[in-house]
Amino acid sequence: MQYIRITDIHDPLFAKMHQLMQTVFPPEEVLEFALWEGPLADDGIRVCVAVHQGEVVGATEYRYYEDVNVAMTDFTIIGREGLGVGRFLAEQRKADLNAWAESCGKKLYGMFAEIYDPYRVEQLSFGGVKPMDPFVRREVLSHLGYKRLDFPYVHPSWTNDGEAVSGLDLCFLPIATDLSELNAELVASFVKRYYSVLPNKPQAWHDMVKQLEEKETIPLLPI
Repeated sequence: MQYIRITDIHDPLFAKMHQLMQTVFPPEEVLEFALWEGPLADDGIRVCVAVHQGEVVGATEYRYYEDVNVAMTDFTIIGREGLGVGRFLAEQRKADLNAWAESCGKKLYGMFAEIYDPYRVEQLSFGGVKPMDPFVRREVLSHLGYKRLDFPYVHPSWTNDGEAVSGLDLCFLPIATDLSELNAELVASFVKRYYSVLPNKPQAWHDMVKQLEEKETIPLLPI
């Protein structure tokens, strides 16, 4: 299996990846094809695919913010069972992020990720791919060391229609395993920065940010 970074919207692998995203994720979670041109060319973002026998069988997007020394996994897609795609992507991403942080003279502090709450999104099929089932994914993230940030989380729809998307938790993978809380200012600044690309944000999102800014710390709880 090959781990290949995509940097051009015209790369044939990107069309396959985008189709896989549309198969697995609901529409409000998928950025329009043409709008990927900027992110793919951004040096601060990695969009990588797992390629098996010429086909895209998995993908992941992630980014690293050097100034605050945290990363974000935008998504992880397992498109085919029985190939070890999830483990392959996780190992490749971890190695790349550690090298990325080290090149900046730092040791990675941790990584954010969003995860669906299966009790709130039971109607989503995720393309019928069992490893993408929210129950399975939460267990996988838990085993990897992720913890759930204890606050009501919403995010703006990626269709940029101003709607609030709920049914997810914001999680964090601390490199220091004894970490039990995060600085609330870090969480607030992260979500503002991460969603700065979307101009149409719902009031529920603004309210969430305001509540974060009024706190000092956010507990990290088991998933």
